Amino acid sequence: MTTSSSTTRQKASGRDDTVRLIAIDIDGTLLDSHGRLPDANRQAIHAAMARGVEVVLATGRTFHHAQPIAAKLGGALTLIVSNGALVKTMDGETLASRLLPRQLAKDVIIATRPVRNGAAVIFDREDAGQYVYERIDWSHPQRRWYYERNRVYMTRTSPLETALVEDPVQVGFTGGVEDMRVLADHVRDLPAAKQLSITLTEYADRNFSLLEVTAHGCSKGTTLAEWAARRGIRPAEVMAVGDNLNDQDMLEFAGHPVVMGNAVPELKRPGWPLTAGHDEHGLAQAIEARVLGAPRHTAAADNGKTQLP
Repeated sequence: MTTSSSTTRQKASGRDDTVRLIAIDIDGTLLDSHGRLPDANRQAIHAAMARGVEVVLATGRTFHHAQPIAAKLGGALTLIVSNGALVKTMDGETLASRLLPRQLAKDVIIATRPVRNGAAVIFDREDAGQYVYERIDWSHPQRRWYYERNRVYMTRTSPLETALVEDPVQVGFTGGVEDMRVLADHVRDLPAAKQLSITLTEYADRNFSLLEVTAHGCSKGTTLAEWAARRGIRPAEVMAVGDNLNDQDMLEFAGHPVVMGNAVPELKRPGWPLTAGHDEHGLAQAIEARVLGAPRHTAAADNGKTQLP
């Protein structure tokens, strides 16, 4: 891995930049393109944990959607879910939260109704009230599998704003990439936009996008920073690995950012180190190179940008 100027200065000053915490995105990073958890990734993570490295899964997924992946991975993990709105244990205990005020959520739901189809509100609950939705077409190929796997946590309500009996975790929308970009611009133009965080996650190859609205200042990066500080871990001791737009500020925070070979172009432009893609066990290669001291050659970047050894 190419050493940045900031890392060079830290080493010159005698500071120890050993990785103590790894923050890992799930989709496109931990999982392969078929949604499977490669053995190589599991083994590398377990090897890092055996050395005392703390592992955090940082995802845009809701808790009920992220917890089964964490369970497959095994070990003592912390989950940052809903793009930083919640920090949870494996068994669902909430360690930290940044909820969206219900009046703001109501304003977003009502103001977007003329320009969108379905919408959902996520709550920090354990039952079918965790995911409340209206007008979502679950027959769509990009959504049907999600409904089939997670419907035990889901309830249909119309109008959606009547579900806001408490502050939610987030308001969410799904659709085509361009449709969600247009909707995101609409939300940014709302009077309350300065009190919100607006996050897009895009999968251009499937023309599928997620738009999530959370409380102001809420993101993977801000929550990871707060969690690391709570654990007494400096940014220079944090490694973050991601592939999508919602990973950007997490990568900016970490002293050791790594971008997946399958990442969106926007993440490759800053010149952060690249590893192989999610179908070539790029996460495992990054952990081996930076944490375990067993670098592999990767074919991740053919665009002249920085690569892992």
